[in-house]
Amino acid sequence: MLLYVPSALCFVAFCAGVVRERRRLSNAVLLGLTCVFAAVAALLQLGSITPGLSRDVAVGLLGIAAVAVVVLAGFLLANGVTMMRKEGRSLGNLVSLGVGLTLTMLLALMIAALVLNTRALAVVAGAAVVLVGYVAFLFVCFLFYAALYQRLGFWRRGDFVVVLGSGLIGGRTVPPLLASRLEQARKEHARLSRRGRRPVLIVSGGRGPDEELPESHAMADYLLERGFPADLVEREDRSTTTEENLTFSQALMHARKPASRCVIVTSNYHAFRAAITARRLGVRGNVVGAPTASYFWPSAVIREFVALLVHYRRLNTAVLLVVLLGGLFLWWWGWPPTNHL
Repeated sequence: MLLYVPSALCFVAFCAGVVRERRRLSNAVLLGLTCVFAAVAALLQLGSITPGLSRDVAVGLLGIAAVAVVVLAGFLLANGVTMMRKEGRSLGNLVSLGVGLTLTMLLALMIAALVLNTRALAVVAGAAVVLVGYVAFLFVCFLFYAALYQRLGFWRRGDFVVVLGSGLIGGRTVPPLLASRLEQARKEHARLSRRGRRPVLIVSGGRGPDEELPESHAMADYLLERGFPADLVEREDRSTTTEENLTFSQALMHARKPASRCVIVTSNYHAFRAAITARRLGVRGNVVGAPTASYFWPSAVIREFVALLVHYRRLNTAVLLVVLLGGLFLWWWGWPPTNHL
C-alpha cells in the first residue's frame, strides 16, 4: 500500500485546497497528480502480482492514447472548419483548427522519427512529445476541475449578481452567447430573491471600437424589455476585459455596500478562469456558468486554457527551458545511440 502514499498525499492536499479556496488552479493540478500517481501505483502493483502484465497494460494505454490523439486531431480540425463557417475567420475562431494542425504535425514528426531512424529527429520528437504531454496534462486537469468547480456546493448568497459582457452583434444587439448569460443571471437573481433578498444586478461591459453603445447598456435594455425591475439594474460601462469587469463592478458594489458578496455569471467555458481572476482581485464571489452552443465550446475552452498558460508564463517558460536543455544534453551525450535506432 506504500505505492499509493503519493496519491493519497496529493488527494489530501487537494481536499484541503478546495476547502480553503476552491478558486485555485493548483487544486486542478493536485487532482491530476492524484490520478497519475494512483495509475502508476496500480501498474506497479499489477507488475508485482503478475510479471509482464503491467508492461502489457502500459503498452495498451499508450496505444489508446495514440488513437485518442488521432481522433482528437480530426475532431479539432472539423470543429475549426465549423467555427470558420459559423463565426468567421477571426484569430480567436481559428484556435481549434490551429491545435488540430499542431497535433497532426506532431504525429507526422513521430512517424518520421520512427521511419528515418536519425538521432536528431528522435531527440526533437522526444522533446516535442514531452512538451505536448506536459500541456496535455495541464489541459486535462483544467478541463475536469473546471467542470467540477461548477458542480461543487458553495455558498451562493449574494447582495449582487454580476454579469460579464461578451460583445454585441451589429454594434448594438445582444448575441445568443450574451443572452444566455443574462438569462442565467435572471435565474440567479430570482433564486436569491426567493430567500428574502433584493440583490442588485450589475451588467458589466464597456463600448468596443466597433460598437454603437456600451455592452452594459444593451444588456440592461435586454433585461428591461423582459420585465426586469429597472431599480435593480446597475450599469458598469467602462470595462473591456474580464479583469476590468470585476475590478469596476467591485467598486460599484463597495460603493453601495462594503464587504458585500456576489454571484458572478459568465459562460460555462469561462467560469473557472473568471473565478481565478476574482480570487486574485479579492472579489468575494463564486462564478456560475451559463450554457454555450456545443460547436463553440471546444475552441472557447482552448482559448481559456491558453489564457491561463499565459498568466502563469514564468512557470511554463521554465518548464519549456528545462525540456529544451534536456534535449540538448541528450544530443550532446549521444542518446539515443545510433546503432539502437
